[in-house]
Amino acid sequence: MRTPPDNPQLIWRKASRSSATGNDCVEIASTHHGVAIRDSKNPNGPKLTLSRSQWRGIAAHITADELKP
Repeated sequence: MRTPPDNPQLIWRKASRSSATGNDCVEIASTHHGVAIRDSKNPNGPKLTLSRSQWRGIAAHITADELKP
């Protein structure tokens, strides 16, 4: 995992199931190195980059509803 450089050209997207206001979700953007993740409430805050295989692993757990507190 690494912190991606700020890149104003990243195209951020959020889940289609996000609330109408869209402020309570994470957003993702594709990068040259993988997938960048940020908090929609703080778009200028910290960002996390995962490799594509790391992202696929997390997405599989989310889809399977395995990430409950």
